[in-house]
Amino acid sequence: MTTAPRHLAAALLLALMPGAAPADPAAPSGDVDAGERLFTRCKACHSITAPDGTAVMRGGKVGPNLYGVVGRTAGTYPGFAYSAGVKQAGEAGLVWSEALIAEYVRNPTAFIDAHGGSGPAKMAFQLPSGGADVAAYLASVAPPAGEPAAGAGPAPDAPPDTPPDGAKQLPEAGSDARQP
Repeated sequence: MTTAPRHLAAALLLALMPGAAPADPAAPSGDVDAGERLFTRCKACHSITAPDGTAVMRGGKVGPNLYGVVGRTAGTYPGFAYSAGVKQAGEAGLVWSEALIAEYVRNPTAFIDAHGGSGPAKMAFQLPSGGADVAAYLASVAPPAGEPAAGAGPAPDAPPDTPPDGAKQLPEAGSDARQP
């Protein structure tokens, strides 16, 4: 038996194993560990903080918290002043996936213009390579099934004026208080 048929036979056996799922060719193939290392460039502006305040990755507050970003509608993290373009993209239905995050970090403004928004993104940083790795890392630190992501909204029994889980009430416009 030659090498090619052996590889084909092995692939066929793996595909026929119970519980084996076919590979999704559209799914990003990022490396979580490489993404965590690359995220050190992102943490100047972004943190990853669970709703209970647990810091997964300490970072800046210039950008929105990225805990649970995969699956979040663009421009909806509470208390963050997004660019008009990001808000427009979210209103047009943009929901962050690993593939979209990988595309966004390559050129944020071009991404927004191509996905329902217009104008510059606030994020000026570009990551020409490694976006799939960062996206895989962000997906790996997502909340467990059934747990709300940071900024997912108030608990069902919370009064209507209660900020979302983990969110802090921001000062009124025009006050001198800085964003937490």
